[in-house]
Amino acid sequence: MYKSIIKPFFFRFDPEWVHHRVMAMLKFLLGIPGARALARKMMVVEDPKLNKQLFGLTFPNPVGMAAGFDKEGRYYNALADLGFGFVEIGTFTPEGQPGNEKPRLFRIPQDEGLINRMGFNNSGAVKAVERIKKNRPKCIIGGNIGKNTATPNAEATHDYHKAFETLFPHVDYFVINVSCPNITDLHELQDKDELLKIVQTVTNLNQQKSTPKPVLLKISPDLNFKQIDDTLDIVKQTGLDGIIATNTSISRDKLKTEGAEIKKIGNGGLSGKPIRERSTEVIRYVSKKTDKKIPIIGVGGIFTPEDAIEKLEAGADLIQVYTGFVYEGPFIAKRINKAILNYINN
Repeated sequence: MYKSIIKPFFFRFDPEWVHHRVMAMLKFLLGIPGARALARKMMVVEDPKLNKQLFGLTFPNPVGMAAGFDKEGRYYNALADLGFGFVEIGTFTPEGQPGNEKPRLFRIPQDEGLINRMGFNNSGAVKAVERIKKNRPKCIIGGNIGKNTATPNAEATHDYHKAFETLFPHVDYFVINVSCPNITDLHELQDKDELLKIVQTVTNLNQQKSTPKPVLLKISPDLNFKQIDDTLDIVKQTGLDGIIATNTSISRDKLKTEGAEIKKIGNGGLSGKPIRERSTEVIRYVSKKTDKKIPIIGVGGIFTPEDAIEKLEAGADLIQVYTGFVYEGPFIAKRINKAILNYINN
């Protein structure tokens, strides 16, 4: 029903507008007495075999929602009711910012992908904390942090410092985001020296806490293997807890969508099926290079249970979806979790 009726209807409208309206409606409906229990009965796969111990946290299942879907921290409990074991919220910057001009989110249905240039649009870390306090998380939530667009790269460490301190008491783990292609010059922070400054700042702050929290780094699928090696050196040097592989891509290789349409859309990060293979390749490389000693959250082009298992077999400990949710519908977490459970049992 989703693919034959609901999705074609939604796809007639602006994707960003649809996203906000649908998620707000879902949150409202789940607030009706009895609706949440019914949704969880229909959507959530509960089995101890799905539990995953990682970073000192117990994930009820390995299927999460990637950052960028719940940018403001409004929908994490609703997503948990749809079967997701954890939700990564953000990216949050220290100060609120509007992001890039609209339209900034585009579907490419022929490729089952999305292109976005949202630009870290969010109301800021302080506002996010206010919402979290009012809506106590019923699932594991991660805080994805970045720098404000107006902040020069030379001062980026200050922004990561401030966002980390603001969110620290309210999220279960952190993700340092320097790999989003939609912030001017942000990619420069992936250079080894610049990245080391940021990561060292955050990990030093974390270690000063009485109970440090897991800190991960999200990497780009566009890094070459030498750049990945440099990144892994920083992970080992600073004691980061894990890697998220991968973010969106600036590549437009092998797309089925006509070149004129892609040119019309313009710049932005590509997600969905077109980056599935590269994401898996990066996961496999990181896993092999580190002898599976650095935990990996795999994300990129996961639409089916087979896609998810491919990521796990490549070396991912947990997985995240985003674009697959848009194209496959609200039962995606349930389908994947049931398949993973069957995979474990066999």
